[in-house]
Amino acid sequence: MPAPSAPPPLGVHLTPTGASVAVLAMHAEAVEVCLFTDGEERRLPLTGRTHGVWHGHLDGVTHGQRYGLRAHGPWEPARGHRYNPAKLLLDPYARAIDGHISWGPAVFAHEVDGETWLPLDGRAFEGGAAIPNDEDSAADVPHGVVVAPPQADLSLQPKVSWPETVIYEAHVRGLTMRHPKVPADERGTYAALGHPAVVEHLTRLGVTTLELLPIHAIGDEPALVRRGLRNYWGYSTLSFFAPEPRYATAAARKAGPDAVIVELAQAIRTLHEAGIEVVLDVVYNHTAEGGVEGPMFSLRGLDAATYYRLDSRGRDLDVTGTGGTLDFRNAWTVRLALDSLRYWVTAFGVDGFWFDLATTPARGTAGFEPDHPFLVALRTDPVLSRVKLIAEPWDVGHHGWRTGQFPAPFSEWNDRFRDDVRTFWLADAAETRRHEGVLGHGVRHLATRLAGSADFFSWSASLDAAPRTPTASVNFVTAHDGFTLADLTAYERTQTEATGDGGAAGADDNRAWNHGVEGETNDAHVLSARRRSMRALLGTLLLATGVPMITAGDELGRTQHGNNNAYCLDDETSWLDWGDDRPDQPEQLERWRQDLLATTAALLRWRRELTALRQDRFFAGRAVHTDGTTDLGWFAADGTLMDHDRWHDASLRTLQMFLYDPTPRGSVLIVLHAGDEPVPLTLPPTPWARSFHLLWDSAFEHPDDVPHVTTPAGGGVVVAERSVRLYRALR
Repeated sequence: MPAPSAPPPLGVHLTPTGASVAVLAMHAEAVEVCLFTDGEERRLPLTGRTHGVWHGHLDGVTHGQRYGLRAHGPWEPARGHRYNPAKLLLDPYARAIDGHISWGPAVFAHEVDGETWLPLDGRAFEGGAAIPNDEDSAADVPHGVVVAPPQADLSLQPKVSWPETVIYEAHVRGLTMRHPKVPADERGTYAALGHPAVVEHLTRLGVTTLELLPIHAIGDEPALVRRGLRNYWGYSTLSFFAPEPRYATAAARKAGPDAVIVELAQAIRTLHEAGIEVVLDVVYNHTAEGGVEGPMFSLRGLDAATYYRLDSRGRDLDVTGTGGTLDFRNAWTVRLALDSLRYWVTAFGVDGFWFDLATTPARGTAGFEPDHPFLVALRTDPVLSRVKLIAEPWDVGHHGWRTGQFPAPFSEWNDRFRDDVRTFWLADAAETRRHEGVLGHGVRHLATRLAGSADFFSWSASLDAAPRTPTASVNFVTAHDGFTLADLTAYERTQTEATGDGGAAGADDNRAWNHGVEGETNDAHVLSARRRSMRALLGTLLLATGVPMITAGDELGRTQHGNNNAYCLDDETSWLDWGDDRPDQPEQLERWRQDLLATTAALLRWRRELTALRQDRFFAGRAVHTDGTTDLGWFAADGTLMDHDRWHDASLRTLQMFLYDPTPRGSVLIVLHAGDEPVPLTLPPTPWARSFHLLWDSAFEHPDDVPHVTTPAGGGVVVAERSVRLYRALR
């Protein structure tokens, strides 16, 4: 197998006479490519070595060839090296995989207990000698497959602008497993994402961007496997290039990896044709190998000292909570992530990425760096700089919380929006009900979130000082990891026993309110109050300045029965309930769930129609018009402008927000009242508007029931308890 003078692209790529191969293994002494045909293994050494990349050419290799890698080298745990040629390693650049993990001692590079899979020699993880495991793992791990990747038609990408964007966060299986109009053999698959019934729901709802929990190939954690569970969410990456086969239809899996790729590509194309973007959750902060006590699948066996962040004794520096952390101080790790991201755009047409624990790949030697080489590369890459980039701006390491500190063009999950909105509508109400004299937090934090969170996003921590806009804030009230919208109003104590970890999985700071009864109830008054709070939360989210994100199923009143961390529950707990899920019966939602769906769609319709709700720059907040009005005005319940004392009044529960738009019918007024009783309200006086026309009132179960009355500027109205109103301001 002759080696070229310079390494080809990393991975295995078909050529007219076979396939080129290149593998980074900086500290290895030899690397073999292992070809599997009809159960037989043929080992071919790579003879070329250039700057730590082993490379060569595989004569005669064709499309569909199964393969793996074996790396020879030192066994020196104190230096991070655990080379063990008995372990078949997955090519980090494999575009497809075949097979699954058969859990047992063979998938570990070190000796483990046969039942617990815990190491026999604890010194291995204190920088000591460790005991190598010589069991061959070839039959117990997935193999890479040589494929010709697809080429996406990037002209089909919807390219939705940030101000127009509405994100819908969903799981491939969870979204479609119980959909009554999706054929049974397609439910929970890539194919179902493109099914007309699913596409119709997304378009009718009015979302623009489908954000999918990870679809990179997944490796379940040993602790879950021992409990008979799997990593349902998928934040445990086995391969950064290969799609997860479990999400393909049985027919596609049987047909082989090519069919899996085609099914996913077609689903994305169908969504694009409907005008819907696809954003992927991606995990580049750690891998399915976990820490050094974990299994050996790929990177740890090829070059742990390059790919993983280790201390001076070869132990993992963990800032992810998973045991291990990828080291983005190394250019090869940065390259792996960039190559992977670029591939998903060019091969599948993906429209953007949400980065799990994004602080981690932006950590340099001293900590988080807003101008980290990885972030600079993303911002300047000719492919990746054109797609949506969203950061989860924290990790669990030292100084890991970095909301507002990622550079443009990144947008970020705004956890302060989540917390302040929940506090205003739920936590403060719960506390004032339980404890006499408790005042709450007033309205000033809520106002800041409604106006785009300028305190976090109006400045730049980057050296280039590129200006940011309100669309840097991805506003959310719920996400996959936490209570659903319905559960926020029904539970105050987490119910995570089903995860099998003693109920310790879920976060305790939920700022929830059960409205007087914990969990399920038949009390009509309590149920009505919960629905009222759900509508108020949705209204606040979808009318606020910034980019709203809806968690799949919240528009249907989905419940997880109080489980706020169902990461390992691939069952009805996590799947959307679409109503009657019998395929021989029409879809039938309970009336209150139909009303909630209609409410969400109506709010998104108003968001599309009213440009004042889609700001692309921060408000000046001062007189910018000849009549003395401003682009943003805040009013108390009596119709007068808010002043210092009112902003700091912890008992205040009512606020009016005026958003100016230059078109005659474009300005809006948003009224929020979180008190337990109706409140008399004076609308802002002239010259702010001539009159106010009511468009939506969350006090009503269904948007069609709202009376569309017009009230003169300065006129009086009565606003119902715990409700949101949207007015069109007529000038």
